[in-house]
Amino acid sequence: MEQPAPRSPRRARLGVDLSILALIGILFLAALGAGGAALYQQFYSPAAFVTRYLDLLAAGRAGDALLVPGVAIDRATLEDAGIDPTASEALLRQAALAPLTDVGIVSTTKQEDVSEVTVSYSANGHAGESTFRVEQDGWIGIAPRWRFSESPLAAVELTLLGADRFAVNGFAVERGQVSASGAEADPTAPLSMLVFTPGVYSVTVDTAISESPGVSVLADAPVTSTPVSVTATATDEFVAVVQQRVEEFLTACTTQQVLKPTACPFGYDVSNRIDGVPTWSIAQQPQVAVEPDGGAWVIPATDAVAHIEVDIRSLFDGKILHVSEDVPFQVNGTITILADGSASILVGSPADG
Repeated sequence: MEQPAPRSPRRARLGVDLSILALIGILFLAALGAGGAALYQQFYSPAAFVTRYLDLLAAGRAGDALLVPGVAIDRATLEDAGIDPTASEALLRQAALAPLTDVGIVSTTKQEDVSEVTVSYSANGHAGESTFRVEQDGWIGIAPRWRFSESPLAAVELTLLGADRFAVNGFAVERGQVSASGAEADPTAPLSMLVFTPGVYSVTVDTAISESPGVSVLADAPVTSTPVSVTATATDEFVAVVQQRVEEFLTACTTQQVLKPTACPFGYDVSNRIDGVPTWSIAQQPQVAVEPDGGAWVIPATDAVAHIEVDIRSLFDGKILHVSEDVPFQVNGTITILADGSASILVGSPADG
């Protein structure tokens, strides 16, 4: 029986070499696949698309963020979402953006043709999470192109009392600029303003007559409206001016030498006749306060004291009685800020209704 010819060393080495090449090929393909997956995740995935949008906001590039596919929103969509379709776009700019940092992807899930990307971040120091809806919008060569299937814009609905000028994240705004009614805007009506999500928006008032500390709201849900209410308080300078005007008014009332000065909040009743003319003075001026009331300001009722000096002749026996008496009264008023910025102050008494 013949023995098989011994395997040549050359053929054995060739087999080993082919095996090594095959293994290298497999490892190369695996590395290529892993690299492609990493490349897709970093540059071409829905998460990468959302990250680029957030990077634009973090860099303050509001104009570029508005150009991201799917960010722009129409009036019909706003109305369907319960947002004022005339909402102002004044805050969709760099000057109204607050810092956005520590952006990270939390998760990506897919429902049919829409991917939901959840991100975490710090918006001006406030930690938050938001979820964005993304859909494919064709191809760029062999890479998928994406767009927001739901705009990441939202709205802040601001009710502002006591001021027509305010600032959002330091960006100065006037009521007439952001209201669809312009200069005829109702000073008590909410102001609807579009904003980017995510973002913190801080509303402050700092004018010659009114002020308020910052009231912040986190806009973290796309296509929703977040209400915020700010009531400004009168500045010390404004109250001082009103105090002076009220004191001047009451002092002018004392120049009327009658028992009941016309259009003034104090007077004196007698059942007899007066002999001569009465003399008035203000024994205690009121310490006024100033509070917002709708689109105007009011002076709440406050106590004061007038003083009268008058001689009264008795109808019974003709005797003259000298009266020197303090007359307590209350004063209130309304203040209207005119178009030129001046204040019209109307002083009265609670009894005037």
